Amino acid sequence: CASPRHSAKMALPLAPLVLLVAVGRPALSGAQATESAAAAPHRRFEYKYSFKGPHLVQADGTVPFWVHTGNAIPSADQIRITTSLKSQKGSVWTKNKSIFEYWEVEATFRVTGRGRIGADGLAIWFTEQQGLEGPVFGAADKWNGVGIFFDSFDNDGKKNNPGVIVVGNNGKLLYDHQNDGSTQALASCQRDFRNKPYPVRVKITYYQKALTVLINNGFTPDKEDYEFCAKVEDMVLPSQGYFGISAATGGLADDHDVLSFLTFQLTGPGKEAPTPDAEISQKDKEKYQEEFEHFQQELDKKKEEFQKEHPDVQGQPGKTPCAFLLAADDDFETVSDRELRQIFEGQNRIHLEIKQLNRQLDMILDEQRKYVSAVTEEIAKRGAGFPGQQGQVSQQEIETVVKTQEEVIRQVKEIRNSVTDALRSISGAQPPASAGVYETTQHFNDIKEHLHVVKRDIEHLVQRNTPSSEKQKCPELPPFPSCLSTMHFFIFAAVQTVFFIGYIMYR
Repeated sequence: CASPRHSAKMALPLAPLVLLVAVGRPALSGAQATESAAAAPHRRFEYKYSFKGPHLVQADGTVPFWVHTGNAIPSADQIRITTSLKSQKGSVWTKNKSIFEYWEVEATFRVTGRGRIGADGLAIWFTEQQGLEGPVFGAADKWNGVGIFFDSFDNDGKKNNPGVIVVGNNGKLLYDHQNDGSTQALASCQRDFRNKPYPVRVKITYYQKALTVLINNGFTPDKEDYEFCAKVEDMVLPSQGYFGISAATGGLADDHDVLSFLTFQLTGPGKEAPTPDAEISQKDKEKYQEEFEHFQQELDKKKEEFQKEHPDVQGQPGKTPCAFLLAADDDFETVSDRELRQIFEGQNRIHLEIKQLNRQLDMILDEQRKYVSAVTEEIAKRGAGFPGQQGQVSQQEIETVVKTQEEVIRQVKEIRNSVTDALRSISGAQPPASAGVYETTQHFNDIKEHLHVVKRDIEHLVQRNTPSSEKQKCPELPPFPSCLSTMHFFIFAAVQTVFFIGYIMYR
């Protein structure tokens, strides 16, 4: 916001993209450099095959150089491929075919939903033709190219979802939905990409006929914290093709939001990459320059109007229109951010509750052990001291009580193990299920009932086992106090009367 040139660059994505075409990023990161012993290729940003916020769409609602179909909804900061409604399909595709042999894609997305399980998933494509709509994650089947599928629903019941699957096709194969593409997968890895605190990032590199997939699970704000997911050697893809992203929902639903899709051309060492001037015609350059100057003039006018309306903030650092706009953006919380914050606050509360329940279970288990030990010792002492006494508790009843105590202890141990497992799952940032909380509550109710039954049984046995000589008796009433005789009462009344009359006469 320091200069009109920069502000105009924010207002119109097309003009600055022309200026950024010639800017190459540095060499690959350490994770990418380990993929091959060969020298790192040169990377050049391709703006015609990329999109990124904050000013992603134009005034007419379209994304420059991209086409969106189905239920996809572009906005200023992201493209929502599908909303969290049932049976939704959407996709976005590049308008032009790529003209480079090797490439690298960095995509940033969020997959969020209220349920423990989501569906169906999201896919990143490089195909010879645009798959605008179809049954494979919202895109067409029988594609010629490759699809990287982020599958969140377990169709085959093998409990290996969410996962990332790389599937190639020569334009003749039908995707195997029932087996989640496992029979056609060239490579795969199991990663949970739903409901993460930070956006999930994926880096897909196709270089020297090798396809590599790296993923950032979204647990850290570090953008370069990638983990190896999958690699396919000797993979032949079309020399030219379209890039695309699609998503679909079924009986279950998630929000599939793509925040950015950045494409880079890879050129091997010693090969000269085509210059930007060779790709952009003189007519297009003049058009972009004219638009840039137009927006720069508008920005200058708005700055003058702002200075006239706010003369008190002139010359003060940080008191520019852009500063006010940035402050407003910082204070604004999007719906997805609020939902994620509520989810993690709920998980933290559940985590604390389970820790508290675990401590209470430990206390109950210790008290139960002490109680059983004390009762067993007391029964053994009484049985040894009065072997032939009437009303002595039978050995069978003692064994029944001990077995009941052992069963209660076993159930408490099982519940403790269950709570420990649930605590471990919560610590791993896995969303808890409401059914698990209900089952834990039922276990606590069962323990409470068992403890009451055991307490009644033990009190009954102790009462039966207590000798009659030791039974407590009600205290005897004290003797009734002696009263005055009639004669003494009348003498006392007469003396009181005399004193009263004398007092009256004296007054």
